[in-house]
Amino acid sequence: MELRQLRQVIVLAETLNFRRAAERLHMAQPPLSTSVKKLEEELGVQLFQRLPSGVKITPAGEVVLRHARRAVFFAEQTRRAGREGESGEQGTLRLGFVGSASYSLMPRVIRAFRRQYPRVDIVIDESTTIELLRGVESHSLDVALVRFPVVEPTAAELTLLRAERLLAAVSSDSVLASLSSASLAELAQEPLIIYARHRVPAMYAFVMQAFAEARVQPRVAQEAVQVQHMLGLVESGLGFAFVPEACSRYAGDGVRLLAIEPEPTAFQVGLALASLPEALTPTARNFIAVARAEAGQ
Repeated sequence: MELRQLRQVIVLAETLNFRRAAERLHMAQPPLSTSVKKLEEELGVQLFQRLPSGVKITPAGEVVLRHARRAVFFAEQTRRAGREGESGEQGTLRLGFVGSASYSLMPRVIRAFRRQYPRVDIVIDESTTIELLRGVESHSLDVALVRFPVVEPTAAELTLLRAERLLAAVSSDSVLASLSSASLAELAQEPLIIYARHRVPAMYAFVMQAFAEARVQPRVAQEAVQVQHMLGLVESGLGFAFVPEACSRYAGDGVRLLAIEPEPTAFQVGLALASLPEALTPTARNFIAVARAEAGQ
């Protein structure tokens, strides 16, 4: 068994097609098929079911795939460690973040990190919390700034960096725009722009839980993923939305932000750092230390 074969299994599992996998691996299709077949014979299990339209990974293949990803990751980490040295003063940091982190905390952390480690290249990826956690778990990301709390099961370790509350964003044309605060019952008179249920399940659950506890039924008008998109929809007059407090200074002139009174317990949220402690590179350890210092920990 060779690392080359494990990389081939990973790419084939991602493409489910020998031709596309061979193209990504910069090799011909017949040698790839032969290599995977030899690995299956060596392991004594079938990793892929050959179909007319491609391949399908088997249950045994799923298990081997998880271990293959870990083996390839640690082999690459060994290479990276050799290049970077134990100090982590040079190399690459793969950082993921949710869009709302870019409003305050992330720029401060990155600025401080670059001052201390100018020779580290930072590769950033913006996505949702659930997708970022998957990236950390699959080792495609070193660390990620995610929304907290997290309701999905995860192998990542979460460190709360900053607690904050949610505010109600309403259009300046709204009858509520002149208020400094509003109850959920008052807000429910307007259409709700809510976090997408399947892409941002935690935030969706928090909002719906708050309305359920208040015994109020919201009128959901639109789903959205990113806070920037939500604020744009609010300013367009399509409804109101709940946004993190840190976003307040970035709301447009056509948006008013209101406190929610009484404040639901579900609206006590924050930003957290997600990582796998056993898989941290020196650069990632340095980034975590900088992030915690900037967050006052």
